[in-house]
Amino acid sequence: MTFVPVILLAVFFMLGLPVAFALIVGCIPYFMSDPMLSSQVIVQKLITNTESVSLMAIPFFVTAGSIMNESGITEKLLNLADALVGHLTGGLGHANVLLSTMMGGISGSGAADIAMECKVLVPEMERHGYGKGFSAAVTAASGCITPIIPPGIGLVVYACTVEVPVGKLLMSGYIPGLLMCAGMMLVVHIISKKRGYRAVREHMLPGRQILRMAGESLWALFLPFVLIMGLRFGVFTATEGGALMALYSLFVGKFIYKKLDMKKLPKIMLDSALSTATVMLIMCGAKVFSYYLSWERIPHMMTEAMVHMTSNKYAFLFLTNLLLLAMGMFMDAMPCMIVIAPLLGPVAQQLGVNMIHFGIIMCLNSAIGAITPPFGNYIFQTAGILKCKTQLLYKELLPFVFVCLVVLALVTYLPWLSTSIPYLVYGSV
Repeated sequence: MTFVPVILLAVFFMLGLPVAFALIVGCIPYFMSDPMLSSQVIVQKLITNTESVSLMAIPFFVTAGSIMNESGITEKLLNLADALVGHLTGGLGHANVLLSTMMGGISGSGAADIAMECKVLVPEMERHGYGKGFSAAVTAASGCITPIIPPGIGLVVYACTVEVPVGKLLMSGYIPGLLMCAGMMLVVHIISKKRGYRAVREHMLPGRQILRMAGESLWALFLPFVLIMGLRFGVFTATEGGALMALYSLFVGKFIYKKLDMKKLPKIMLDSALSTATVMLIMCGAKVFSYYLSWERIPHMMTEAMVHMTSNKYAFLFLTNLLLLAMGMFMDAMPCMIVIAPLLGPVAQQLGVNMIHFGIIMCLNSAIGAITPPFGNYIFQTAGILKCKTQLLYKELLPFVFVCLVVLALVTYLPWLSTSIPYLVYGSV
């Protein structure tokens, strides 16, 4: 029975069973067949995982992002992004990428960012002559930046899965996220120049006007700074920081920008609950599966096998990237990371890989998997909202995927790109 859950998991994935149920149901025969265990272990592990204080940060960050989309904060950020890059060739494409980067520092949810941009920015891009496929591709690709910039939800999930400090891991995402932003803006510039996508205006806005728009967006831009300082000096935990962000968004939307309709609050909370439930159910299923792996000492055996295969940490990281990229093509990114992190984490630690560095590598792979054919969830989300053919998206996404892979390679083999800011803020990694 040792490998029955693994076999069943593979079968359920091929049959298209939801990941959370595949993880739980695959373990049932194993636990019921072992006289030292019982099916009650499954229920115990499911409940225990919901009691994690760190995981409570996820619903708060998701709720904050949903409130921002309805409160006028997103609109102010879009105006600022347009003011900064609207004069460049392909200005609206640049604004799309820059807005995702700024939203990453506030909401942390790539799916929420894509949903907002599909409704707000893509119609404007099409009105200015941008092709639907290109507009959709920019939106889906830039959505990968959002979960890498703190407070990315994927970063919180990894930190809880392998038990590393949430604050340090959050700090590690800034440089990789900004590199992805710069790379995607370069792609947008090259394609826009080739296809004749013009700037929104001929000249850059006057400095005073840009400063005025920055001042209007200050309430939103202030949030990442508060989060960093609060985590660093122990004013609040990541969970309390998430709650603070949600309340702050509510206050700004209602009393500062005065655009939040309180009648929409029940719908906002319902959408947040549904988004949170999906992530939490997968996390609970992964906890059950992780217990089976630990009971059978599979991570230990895998560690020995990987160390025997190679004792070079850079070769190990290369193999890890190949594995995660391959798996990301056929299953949802976050479940893939949740399943693989407990397996590869001990191996990485034994080979001397810093766990903060390893975490951002896994989160980058997870983000890339969301725009990688054939089953990238950002692809299907964007195509579904915009009524666009996925085949067209596959073609348009290729340059953006290439940029993401270049950033992944840089972060993999230049650890200081992910560890320098945590070191500066915390004094250690």
